[in-house]
Amino acid sequence: MSLAIRLVRALWVFGLIFLSYMSQLALTSLLGEDVRDTNGRETRRVPAWLHERRKRLDAKNAKRLYEGMVRLRGVFIKLGQVLSITGGFLPRVYTKELERLQDKVPPRDFQEIRSAFVESLGRTPEECFARIDAAPLAAASLGQVHVAWMKPGEGETEGRKVAVKVLYPGIRDVIRIDMKVIWLAVQVYKQFVPVVGLDRVHASLLDLLARETDYLHEARAMERMAANFAREKDILFPEVVHELTTRDVLTMSFMDGIKINQVDALRAEGIDPSAVATRFVEATYKMIFVDRFFHADPHPGNFLVQKGRTPRRPKIVVLDFGAVSDVKDDLVDGMIDVIGGLLEGDGPKLLKGFYQMGFASREANHELLAKTVYTYFEKLLRVKQRTPGALMRANVKELETLVDPEVAREELRELMRSVEYPEGWFYVERAAVLAFWLVGQLDPDVDAMQVGYPYVMPLLEKRRREEQGGEREPSEPPPSDE
Repeated sequence: MSLAIRLVRALWVFGLIFLSYMSQLALTSLLGEDVRDTNGRETRRVPAWLHERRKRLDAKNAKRLYEGMVRLRGVFIKLGQVLSITGGFLPRVYTKELERLQDKVPPRDFQEIRSAFVESLGRTPEECFARIDAAPLAAASLGQVHVAWMKPGEGETEGRKVAVKVLYPGIRDVIRIDMKVIWLAVQVYKQFVPVVGLDRVHASLLDLLARETDYLHEARAMERMAANFAREKDILFPEVVHELTTRDVLTMSFMDGIKINQVDALRAEGIDPSAVATRFVEATYKMIFVDRFFHADPHPGNFLVQKGRTPRRPKIVVLDFGAVSDVKDDLVDGMIDVIGGLLEGDGPKLLKGFYQMGFASREANHELLAKTVYTYFEKLLRVKQRTPGALMRANVKELETLVDPEVAREELRELMRSVEYPEGWFYVERAAVLAFWLVGQLDPDVDAMQVGYPYVMPLLEKRRREEQGGEREPSEPPPSDE
C-alpha cells in the first residue's frame, strides 16, 4: 500500500466515525432536554430510541475502528493496543473490541525480512547465521522475531541458539504518515471533549514508537535492566549479540520457558501460578519504586516462566525492552503519597500526591478538583478488596458507582479541563493496567498493593523522617536467594 493511499484510507476510517457522531450530536441537541436527577445534578435526557441508537452507533463504530486498524496494521495496531488498555475516555464497547488486537498479528513474508537484513547488516540472514527459521516465532505491529543458530565456534558442533528481532522495512515512513492522521484525530476530538493533555498522550505515543523502532536503544535497555536485577537470580534476561545487532536488527540469546499466562501448563510443570503472580508483582514494584526504570509493556507475550527449586520459587524471563522507560521522581513521590494516603486513611496526603504527580492543569479549579479527589478517596476506603478477582466479581452498577465523579453536569467540563496527563504517566498507567490484569490471570486474589508494600514501606518511612527532620536512608528490600 503506497503511503498516499494509506493516508486516504486512514482518514476515511476516522472520518466516517466522526460524521456518524456528528449526526448523533445533532439529534441529541434537537430532541434532548435538560433535567435534574435526584441529587440535584443536571443531566441531558433523550428519547429511549435515541439512547439505543447511540449504543448501536458505539458498537458499529468500535467494530469499524477495529477492522480499519487491522487493515492498516503498523502504528494503528499499536494505537489500538494502547487504547484497549488506557482508553478510559472511550465507551467500554471500544476497549472490548480493541482488546482483540492484543492477539497475534499476521506475520510478514520472509523475503521482506531478508531485505531488511541486507539493508541493515550488508549480509543475508543465511550469511549471518548457520541457519534461521523462515517462519517467525512471533509477529507484532512493527517487526517480528525469528529463531536462528549462530555459526559454531572452534570446538563446537553446533552454534548457540538465538532470537532475531527484525524491524519491518519502511515502517518508519508508515509511522510518519500514521501519526499525522492520529494528530488530526486528536485535534478534532479536543474540540468536543475538553480533556487537557491529549497532545501529551500523542507525544507519548510518538516517543514510544521512536523507542520501539530503535533496537540499539532496546539492547541498552535490556542490559541496564539485567544489571538492576543482577543480584536476583530468579529474574532472567537475554544477552545481546552485539556483532549482529543494529538499529533495525536485534540478536539475543534464545530464552526457553512457558508463557506466563498459560496457567495449566505452569501447573503441569509443577509451578505454582500464585507464586509466579507474587514474584511478578515484586519485580514490578522494584522496577518502579526502587530502580525507577521499568517495563512499560507487561503483556503475557513478554514474560516466560521456568521451573525453580520448588513450585513456590519459579524463575521469570523478561523479554521485549522497546517500551522500557525511566519514571520521573515526581511521579514516584506522588504515588508514594497516594499509597500512603490510602493505607493510612489520610485524605490530605492522597491529595498532595495527586498534585505531586502533576495531574492538576494550570487552569485547574482546585476546589472542584479537591472535592472530586476526596469523593473517590472515600469510595476507595470503602473497598475492602482491591484484587482483580474482586473487580471481576463486582456488578456493573457497583463499578459505575465507584467511577462516578458525582459532579453536576455543568461542572463536568470544568473538571475535565482541571485534569491533565502528567509527563511520563502514559507509561506508568499502561504498565499498571497490563500488570494488574496479568496478575489476575495467574491468581485473581493476589493483592498487589499488599505484595508490593515491602518495596514502598522504606520510601514511606523516609518521607516521614524527612517531614520530621530525619536523615537516615532506607534500605532496599532484600534480593531473592534463588
